[in-house]
Amino acid sequence: MYIEEIKQAAAYLNDRLQHQPTTGLILGSGLGVLADEITDPVVIPYGDIPHFPQSTVAGHKGQLVAGTLEGRHVIAMQGRFHYYEGYSMKQVTFPVRVMKELGVETLIVTNAAGGINVTFEAGNLMVITDHINQMGDNPLLGANEEALGERFPDMSQAYDRELIEHANRCAEHLSLTVQNGVYVGNTGPAYETAAEIRMLRTLGGDAVGMSTVPEVVAANHAHMRVLGISCISNMAAGILDQPLTHDEVIETTAQVREDFLGFVKHIVNTLPEKY
Repeated sequence: MYIEEIKQAAAYLNDRLQHQPTTGLILGSGLGVLADEITDPVVIPYGDIPHFPQSTVAGHKGQLVAGTLEGRHVIAMQGRFHYYEGYSMKQVTFPVRVMKELGVETLIVTNAAGGINVTFEAGNLMVITDHINQMGDNPLLGANEEALGERFPDMSQAYDRELIEHANRCAEHLSLTVQNGVYVGNTGPAYETAAEIRMLRTLGGDAVGMSTVPEVVAANHAHMRVLGISCISNMAAGILDQPLTHDEVIETTAQVREDFLGFVKHIVNTLPEKY
């Protein structure tokens, strides 16, 4: 049934897309502005797509935008789905499965995250080198669909090393200082306590958020290459002794808009041919 739903959603989109996308983009809180840079866009609200969930969070428009970005055929999620919204892990990762069915082989996942590493600052961009799943769930639980991927996928290079190197070269070319680090995925929707942040730092986390991990697990299961980028929208609890709000997340992502846009567009523009 799940595979049939994926195929039905992909068929609906194929009938409306002008080109087959090769690169997928998942745009996190406040970062959907990148989709506005896509030329000759085909905009499809999630509500029109068979079996698609709906975005319920501020800063997530809730639509797919397909077209051309820096000479590449892309499809972008302008808003994602979160586990804390009450969706199952399979629903959260449904768009990744549909992208794969459409022919997408490279996935760029973005998010807004809280800084755990005390050398980070709000407004930094971080290339994700690895992640820690603290969500207590996994999109691959249950019967495995062999048509989607093998039972036990390798996650030792969940974030493609060549894409990480490529992103860092792009940052250097743009004279843009970016961090590299480990992303921790929590369920949310409450922000972490100061004690929890100290624990996550001990575990090796550099940034924390409420998304990304399920999508990256599903993408690896589907043998997609993944690049992850976090916008450090605030320093996590206990570091600056100030309350955390979603408004601050949106405000910070707006402030770094030009750096974020320039960075991702240059990454896409200079992707090696095999990607």
